[in-house]
Amino acid sequence: MLAVIGTVPEESFPLVEGETALEGERLSVAGQLCPVHRGTPALLAAAVVTAQTLGQPPPQGCLAGDIGLGDGSRRLYAYLEKELPLRQYQTLCFHYLQPDVDWHNRVMFAIEAMVRRPLLIADAGYMYVAKMSGQAGEYDLFTPDIGELAFLADEEAPHPFYTRGFILHEENLAPDLIRRAYEFDNAAKYLLVKGQTDYIACRQGILATVREPTVAALEPIGGTGDTVTGIAAALLAAGYDLAAAAVAAARANRLAGLLANPTPATQVAEIIHFIPRALTEVLAKPLLHDG
Repeated sequence: MLAVIGTVPEESFPLVEGETALEGERLSVAGQLCPVHRGTPALLAAAVVTAQTLGQPPPQGCLAGDIGLGDGSRRLYAYLEKELPLRQYQTLCFHYLQPDVDWHNRVMFAIEAMVRRPLLIADAGYMYVAKMSGQAGEYDLFTPDIGELAFLADEEAPHPFYTRGFILHEENLAPDLIRRAYEFDNAAKYLLVKGQTDYIACRQGILATVREPTVAALEPIGGTGDTVTGIAAALLAAGYDLAAAAVAAARANRLAGLLANPTPATQVAEIIHFIPRALTEVLAKPLLHDG
């Protein structure tokens, strides 16, 4: 079973853990509703419809409200330290939590105490702290965009704010950043790099690229990077291998965007409803080839 862990940008949102469902354009976690705009709710909503399409049980959500002050993240870290050893999740997907190296390491100890080690996915703030802790290699999949990849590629940067300028230079293309991230042991076993071209890579090199379909109207729509991670997480929980899951997620996310016929005013919740159709089409074709 998949569990998605992250925060909601609402100060009053309580710490909840439980089954998830998509109700129109709102996400339900253990009966607690939140809008699907972007961030962890968008990731979870994408995972919900992906699991449903695959005939899998819905993911569990573990969320807390945090408006950037870190209080909700700390409550969630403490909860995970206590509760994870009691859980039997197959896949854990960590998303928006305020980076805290000490708390991250305590959660890793809790994961080690689980009966069976789950697959570990990290994106956003949790990917930052995984790198900052020196334990990136313990993770199975990171899903960075090109700016986040630049932070992973900078072996000296202690925080994304301090990524050095030459790393961010436009001539440093994704393949070089991927190489640097692995050279300095700052990447997970697999990377799904999200951008104009999506790259699926491991330490041995780039395994696949996904370029089509290109939908320019998706660029200003918040949350489409989160939905890629949600699709990949649900595919992994369903038993797909890492490379195939990453390729399928990249393709299905792009195709869902195309099917939604978006404008700059389109919300990510509208696109999520097209994921089942897109995923069904993608999974009917071979996965591991460029396209």
